[in-house]
Amino acid sequence: MKKLRITLKRSLIGMHGKNKKIIRSLGLRRINQTVVQKDTPSIRGMIEKVSQYIEVEEIE
Repeated sequence: MKKLRITLKRSLIGMHGKNKKIIRSLGLRRINQTVVQKDTPSIRGMIEKVSQYIEVEEIE
């Protein structure tokens, strides 16, 4: 199964509450923090909602 490397690129300060909860549920807490998640439809949906704050890279 493919995996996604997700990096937080912008601060959570001033972000709407719903987007902040999505970022936290992806496992991101600090700027430039990187997490690896499985490539599932639910994760893809979360990424689509907060795409302006994160950077995504596919890995094997």
